Amino acid sequence: MKEFEIYTLENGIRGIHRQVRSGVAHCALVVNAGSRDEHKREYGIAHFTEHALFKGTERRKAYQVNCRLENLGGELNAYTTKEDTTLHATVLRHDFRRAVELVADVIFRSTFPERELNKEREVIADEINSYKDSPAERIYDDFEDMMFCGSELGHNILGSKASIARFSTDEIRSFVGRTYTTDQMVFSSIGNFSVATARGIAERYLAGFEPTVRGFRREATAAYEPFSETLSRHTHQAHGIIGTRGYSIADERRLPLALMVNILGGPSANSLLNILLREKYGLSYNVEATYTPYSDTGIVGIYFSSDHDNVAQCVELIEAEIAKLRSELVTPRRLAIAKRQFVAQMAISMEANEGYMLGAGKSLLLYKDIDTLEEAYKKVMAITAEDIRSVAEDSFAHLSRLIYR
Repeated sequence: MKEFEIYTLENGIRGIHRQVRSGVAHCALVVNAGSRDEHKREYGIAHFTEHALFKGTERRKAYQVNCRLENLGGELNAYTTKEDTTLHATVLRHDFRRAVELVADVIFRSTFPERELNKEREVIADEINSYKDSPAERIYDDFEDMMFCGSELGHNILGSKASIARFSTDEIRSFVGRTYTTDQMVFSSIGNFSVATARGIAERYLAGFEPTVRGFRREATAAYEPFSETLSRHTHQAHGIIGTRGYSIADERRLPLALMVNILGGPSANSLLNILLREKYGLSYNVEATYTPYSDTGIVGIYFSSDHDNVAQCVELIEAEIAKLRSELVTPRRLAIAKRQFVAQMAISMEANEGYMLGAGKSLLLYKDIDTLEEAYKKVMAITAEDIRSVAEDSFAHLSRLIYR
């Protein structure tokens, strides 16, 4: 089977499809609109809008939206990030047309009725409370807020209870009108049918909406100021993040950085920090490194949890390992193993059709293209030990720290 094929609808929505041998089909409409696009008074409205999309359209009541695919054994879901909102559906192959029609209806014809919004405020308030009860999740948002302080990336996606209490139907419509433009949308699909079939269905249900063009540019992120903060959270464990700004999704150095982060604290048990903190010293059950690229910047974070008495030692060991990566070349054997692991992780992730489809849609939205596995393999294999040292030296020159105690 071919990799993804790309097309464009008359109203500017780009499409991407891959044919696979499966009885299940997936589709998504990825919109280049997230919490970064909110005005100050709107903090939380991108996520609130995602919830409100399910509350009724010009053609359907809320329960009809929620039952349309579930009655067929499928599902409709959505999520919001700092830079995009994605509505996605999973159905049996012969129900693909119904899924696309529903996605189009929800994105373009939602009515955001006030009575439904009032109910959803309580749901999101409960989501905020749940998030506050999870320090391992909350610390990432607090760290990112500090890392991008002074920028639109530097505020929580969920918003606050006070902000969601004031969002009205008109304010949501205003946000959607400003950000949900067809030139900033990608329709991604994967299933056992041709690109001609996928395009034909997309044209039937998506191409008829008026073409719209975004009328604003995202503001550049504020200058990075390293920080070191300790916050009292009265948790049973201490939680910490050590990190820095990373490269943007368009930067050619992002792949060496991603490989370096994988070597340092990726999902494999043989990552440097897992071997050091967990296996050698028994200081932490969970230590991991992550890299999140955005359209014009990025963030690298090393998270760990430990007993309160072990925090200082964990920080010392992590920063010592970072110093080694900045000053020494990784050995040829470790680099070879790391490359093989990294490529295998990509290949395995592509076996999950839904995740592959979602990633392809976002890639097309941001890159205007998508790498095949073969192309990604060549790029990873071309990375040298000096590339790893160089990105480590550059990225980790100025570290920030956040500790929950």
